[in-house]
Amino acid sequence: MSNACSSCGENGNCSSQKEGKDCGKKAQSPEDLKLAENLDRIKNKIVVMSGKGGVGKSTVAVNIALALALAGKKVGLLDVDVHGPSVPRLLSLSGQQAHIEKDYIEPIPWSKNLWVMSLGFLMPNRDEAVIWRGPVKTGLIRQFLQNVAWGELDFLIVDCPPGTGDEPLTIMQLLGTEAKSVIVTTPQMLAIDDVRRSITFCKRTGSQILGVVENMSGFVCPDCGKRHEIFKSGAGEQMAQDMSVPFLGRIPVDPELARAGDEGFAYVKVYPDSETSRVMREIVQPMLDLQAVTT
Repeated sequence: MSNACSSCGENGNCSSQKEGKDCGKKAQSPEDLKLAENLDRIKNKIVVMSGKGGVGKSTVAVNIALALALAGKKVGLLDVDVHGPSVPRLLSLSGQQAHIEKDYIEPIPWSKNLWVMSLGFLMPNRDEAVIWRGPVKTGLIRQFLQNVAWGELDFLIVDCPPGTGDEPLTIMQLLGTEAKSVIVTTPQMLAIDDVRRSITFCKRTGSQILGVVENMSGFVCPDCGKRHEIFKSGAGEQMAQDMSVPFLGRIPVDPELARAGDEGFAYVKVYPDSETSRVMREIVQPMLDLQAVTT
């Protein structure tokens, strides 16, 4: 009979075992080891989320990924919005199909520095509804982290669906406390109320909050450069202050940003001198500072 520790499998070397106790360690499965190995090759994990739908969260996530890639960083963009994957359209990748083998999924390249994965790349019919309960969604997200060949990345940007349900909870549990969060809101109080809950969610799951982004915040005239407050602005910044989290910036309403999403081109590359691109550079600077620390 083996005298290995029943929890960790150590055979005669476990100090707790020598004292007649079980050390409490659990042996890791091959799947757990593969997940840990994949995640260890990613320096920074950033989850973009919001408690409210319709705030432009996916647009913000995509442009964060693009800005980091254009800054020369190796970036993965993971879309875990199972019921409404929008990243493929935002990057003009609709219709692409991911190459899949046993325990291996190849991400879709957007550029030499940016690789993308979404359920949209696995669906044969983009009009097909995804009718899944929590355990199936949890399993898919784990596969995206465990089996996608991300390689060595400076950043993994995760675009979550709105709310604090299965998808964001699964991501936070799998990434652990290394995951950092960016919270997206609009200035309206209806959005602010829900986004407060996202901040509480991040604090309870142990995720460091990089900051709040206020999207659709005013309109900057492209001709005269004057800012017009179409909706009230500043509520996101005030919320961040009230909840003691950083504020990253205000992205103005920009028709060209909406067109970039529809047509799938890189806004921050095509319009580098716009007010929106300037704000995006401000938003990603704390992330680039993270990279400087981990390098």
